[in-house]
Amino acid sequence: MTNPINLSRRSALLGAAALPLVAGSGVLLSVGRTSAAGHSAGKTNAPFAHFKVGDFVVTTLLAGANPSEEPQKTFAMNASPEDFAAASTANFISTEKYVTYFTPTIVNTGADVVLFDTGLPGGDNAPNVVAAMASAGYAPEDVTVVVITHMHPDHIGGLMNVGNPTFPNAKYFTGSAEYNFWSNMDAGNRVGDMVAGLVTPLADKMTFLEDGGSPASGITAITAFGHTPGHMTYMVESGGQQLLLAADFANHYVWSLAYPDWEVRFDGDKAAAAATRKRVLGMLAADKIPFIGYHMPFPAVGYVEAVDSGFRYVPESYQLAL
Repeated sequence: MTNPINLSRRSALLGAAALPLVAGSGVLLSVGRTSAAGHSAGKTNAPFAHFKVGDFVVTTLLAGANPSEEPQKTFAMNASPEDFAAASTANFISTEKYVTYFTPTIVNTGADVVLFDTGLPGGDNAPNVVAAMASAGYAPEDVTVVVITHMHPDHIGGLMNVGNPTFPNAKYFTGSAEYNFWSNMDAGNRVGDMVAGLVTPLADKMTFLEDGGSPASGITAITAFGHTPGHMTYMVESGGQQLLLAADFANHYVWSLAYPDWEVRFDGDKAAAAATRKRVLGMLAADKIPFIGYHMPFPAVGYVEAVDSGFRYVPESYQLAL
């Protein structure tokens, strides 16, 4: 699968400049699932959830949840206030406030422990993802592969822990287009400076992927440009089952799915991002493939149904339960 759409440097920078940076903040929710290792059934005080995809164990990690105001300015920039209010009211959500979830994900293939994205920075403390991992039974040293879907701050922030690599035993993978874009920023660009401080020091351990590349057996990179210049999704396949690690191709479970043409403030190239949303959502709906969205309501796993000119998010209930 290829995506020929290119982003201009200016449009990508405008999208990145709008990103919230809430280092070390967020409300951890009380969520848990039974695991193959014998975790107790029902709710726990642990910000994690386990799922099964063939022989792989997939664990979503809640690394923070940030409440914000004025959602139309973020998720529906080109919609009328009347249309935005009608859509929100129909789905029982506020037009004044919203919550952003941050959901790194572990895929344990048996041969590798693969972490997708690393959450926000931790300041003088360990990144939030470390505590979420510990609740799920993982230590940073267990991670053998780290995959960065794109280089916005809430995805690369946990790469370092007080100046040292958070995941000392890991190999690193990311898209070549993404790294090339942000690593060539002039000093003073927020994302570029974060890439210089968090990603570039790991470059000698990093493999740069193109469309169709693989960071681990059973996992394939798929370009999904628009949100950033080199944004990637990853298809996980095992035992005849599939799951898409979808990152930020869609940022809200209602506004971005039901209205994929609504412009999102964080998208660098809004036209390309809308085209990617429609393409990926159409594929998920047609093939009935579940997906994990980094900012979907935790535990962030769901399905897509095509409805009229848009789509509907169907949360996973027990289809992938262990």
